[in-house]
Amino acid sequence: MNDFLHKLPEFLGHHEMLALGFVALVIALIVTQIMVLLRKYKELTPAGLTQLINRDSPLMIDLSAIADFEKMHVPGAKHVVMSQFDPENKDLAKARELPVVVMDKDGRNSDSAAQRLVKAGFTRVYTLGGGVLAWQQAQLPVAKGKN
Repeated sequence: MNDFLHKLPEFLGHHEMLALGFVALVIALIVTQIMVLLRKYKELTPAGLTQLINRDSPLMIDLSAIADFEKMHVPGAKHVVMSQFDPENKDLAKARELPVVVMDKDGRNSDSAAQRLVKAGFTRVYTLGGGVLAWQQAQLPVAKGKN
């Protein structure tokens, strides 16, 4: 270890771009983690969603394409087309105090919907990390069809 520490300054001097790239990567990772900690919604694992369902009966909104929703969805989830998702809707506004879980097929579009819910005044907003595919991979039950 002592030999490594003596050779490190020489290595860094000969590989400045590599060292700068490493520093930039570390800074990017730190910034990303800080942003995750500061956002006003949480990402749930399938096990975390199961606990939330058992404890609080959340409103679950699935933003998957209709064909994907009909193939499989979390039991109890309501389908909403992303283009028609409106957190200001009077029916959805009644659920401001409930926990709301936003999901889609693979978890890629849930963040923008969660941000819109937080902006609209929802306080208990969650996303399902990995989406319905993660739910299925965890071998949890899935529903099929429109309901």
